[in-house]
Amino acid sequence: MTEATQTRNSRSIVQGIVASASGDKTISVRVERMFKHPKYKKYIRRHSKVHAHDEQNECQPGDRVELMECRPLSKTKRYRLVRIVERPSLPQGALKPTELQSAATADAMGDEGTAEGGEVNP
Repeated sequence: MTEATQTRNSRSIVQGIVASASGDKTISVRVERMFKHPKYKKYIRRHSKVHAHDEQNECQPGDRVELMECRPLSKTKRYRLVRIVERPSLPQGALKPTELQSAATADAMGDEGTAEGGEVNP
């Protein structure tokens, strides 16, 4: 392998949850990262929202996807969809759009302690 092919293949790959798929061939993905606070040594969770290119319009809100960095495709799109890692096991139309993100995160993490209304089961 030459030096040029090694640098080309070193594109960053990120995972996130689809927040919106309303655009044509465009998805908005919430990418979370965790890091340790330098002073207090506690883990902090931060997120950023990126736009990605979805050629077949196959993603739905709540899907966990894998994205790869690419050349700028538009003013805000800098990633492209590599694959859908998993789809949430949520019933269609059961949740409001504002509750979808938290429910998809809880479903992906295997959190069984909360009901659909956000209340803890006894």
